[in-house]
Amino acid sequence: MSAPTPSTDKASERGGIRPRAGLPMRRRPQLSDEVAGHLRGSIMSGALRPGDFIRLDETAAELGVSVTPVREALLTLRGEGMVESAPNRGYRVSPLNRSDIDDIFWLQGQIAVELALRAVDRVTAEDLVRLAELNERLRSLVALPGGAVPDVERIADAEFDFHREVNRIAGSPKLAWFLNNAARVIPYRLYARDTGWGTKAVTAHARLIEAMRVRDHNEVITQTLVQFDDAAERLVEHRRRVVTDRPGV
Repeated sequence: MSAPTPSTDKASERGGIRPRAGLPMRRRPQLSDEVAGHLRGSIMSGALRPGDFIRLDETAAELGVSVTPVREALLTLRGEGMVESAPNRGYRVSPLNRSDIDDIFWLQGQIAVELALRAVDRVTAEDLVRLAELNERLRSLVALPGGAVPDVERIADAEFDFHREVNRIAGSPKLAWFLNNAARVIPYRLYARDTGWGTKAVTAHARLIEAMRVRDHNEVITQTLVQFDDAAERLVEHRRRVVTDRPGV
């Protein structure tokens, strides 16, 4: 599954600030973007379900910020169609059904395929070594002994770094920017906790690297898309488990 292109803060790119009880978030110029990323992740993962109300004061207190960045974040999410304004009640989560999820991953997959195809025509031996090293780092993080707790943040970072490298090799920063924006809704921490996802991602990465090595464009397409198909199915199944009695899911 592809990942956003780099910026100054990986956590905000992957759609998540990291609230901790009693620990307010560090203030930054893009604080409202971080709040929006956190809420996107909660909506996509089903922690916030269609019809749930998001109240400014409660959300600000939970995240340890003022109401202002929460209000700005909700205005952004309203523009994206993820929440709806409810007069005198704040905002409520918009419906999100299977076709919406399919559309989200289809769009990302199409952009990621184009970037991967551009990368395969530019990749060098040194690039392939670097990709293999990054995939090995991900493998070491997801191959845990039974009962071990995955390091969610490091796994998410490793996945991010692999796809960032593919996008760098592609040499198409504007196209990568569009992928970055499309990928903001991916709840990366949900996947990083899933050992099955991690194992499949490592396998797909290895096959992608080999396809790039032999300039097999068809296999590059296959191994890029398989990650999006898998991610969509896992998200739908996760939401089916946690959102059992709401319409539109």
